[in-house]
Amino acid sequence: KYIKLDIKEIPSGTQVYDWIIPKEWNINDAYVIDPKGNKIIDFKKSNLHIVSYSTPIRKKMKLKELKLHLYSLPDQPTLIPYKTSYYKEDWGFCISHNQLQTLEDGEYQVLIDSTLDAGYLTYGEFYLKGIKDDEVLISCNLGHPSLCNDNLSGVVLLTLLAKYLEKVALRYSYRFLFIPETIGTIAWLFQNEDNLSKIKHGLVAACVGDDGISTYKRSRQGNAEIDKIVIHVLKNSNTEYKVIDFFPYGGDERQFCSPGFNLPVGSLMKTPYGKFPEYHTSADNLEFVKKEYLGDSFSKFLSVVSIIEQNRKYTNLNPKCEPQLGKRGLYHMMGGKNDEAKQNDELALLWVLNLSDGLHSLFDIAERAGIEFYKIKAAADSLYQHGLLRLDD
Repeated sequence: KYIKLDIKEIPSGTQVYDWIIPKEWNINDAYVIDPKGNKIIDFKKSNLHIVSYSTPIRKKMKLKELKLHLYSLPDQPTLIPYKTSYYKEDWGFCISHNQLQTLEDGEYQVLIDSTLDAGYLTYGEFYLKGIKDDEVLISCNLGHPSLCNDNLSGVVLLTLLAKYLEKVALRYSYRFLFIPETIGTIAWLFQNEDNLSKIKHGLVAACVGDDGISTYKRSRQGNAEIDKIVIHVLKNSNTEYKVIDFFPYGGDERQFCSPGFNLPVGSLMKTPYGKFPEYHTSADNLEFVKKEYLGDSFSKFLSVVSIIEQNRKYTNLNPKCEPQLGKRGLYHMMGGKNDEAKQNDELALLWVLNLSDGLHSLFDIAERAGIEFYKIKAAADSLYQHGLLRLDD
């Protein structure tokens, strides 16, 4: 509805590195009827009731047998868990632990009307061509049906970010991936290995709509430019944040950062996966995600993109001593104490002049000076307009 996705399909049975694209699972209905004839579990009321990828079954069985296929959360007795069985053919239902405790002995009718046949792995891709072929990769997973923070929130963020950037003149090219977690990303990497050298920056968006503080998981490289830029944005956001080092578990960043690729891809989220009690339960719903938290994440992603786009290199055209800024209206004319804001602006001018040697980017200067990027960019714009800088890239 909002962006024109390029839909890709990879047939079941396709070898992608050490993995094989599995069969396609489709489901029409699933339920359990108790001994009194009551439908006590109904897939049509909540698809979380079914273990994803459950094989078909139509059978009557005793409670003891049925319980071998029922999953609940004793520590969260009112919630329905989210379970999958993608790579082992099995079946099962998920219910609240409170409901599990009420089940009586007797014969139950079990139906799962599903198919598991040769089909396709399907994903969506949205590409925006910039002036450069160098790419920024932004990815989210769509493998968790009816879970809002993990990861409908990421799907929403990427959609709105792509829609926004579609109207902007871009230096970098941008590739947005809406893809099944793990197997989808592995398949995408397999199909696009020859073009991965174009990816200069990357982010995975997951769990971006809860009320936790922003958390950034570094790329495997640990000190890639994307790592520095995201941390710079968080540091200057006037909000709490946390930075964690890369570890080979979690979302799709672990595929992008596998040693054979080692791409500069980090993950920007709110509360990390598995660290909030609603994770992979029915409580991860539309009420859990709030627009102000999702908006905050969107703003930070947009700020990261803005720095990537505006980060340029300049050369000082008056490198032998400082040029006289006062006569150009760029520097205060009265010596002595001055207001702090104006002093900071003038210090930014001096830093840009000193480090604009064609080697340091504006972001390099901002980091070296300990000054927010946008103040350094504003200083560079003023100096450029007064003929004191040459744009090099």
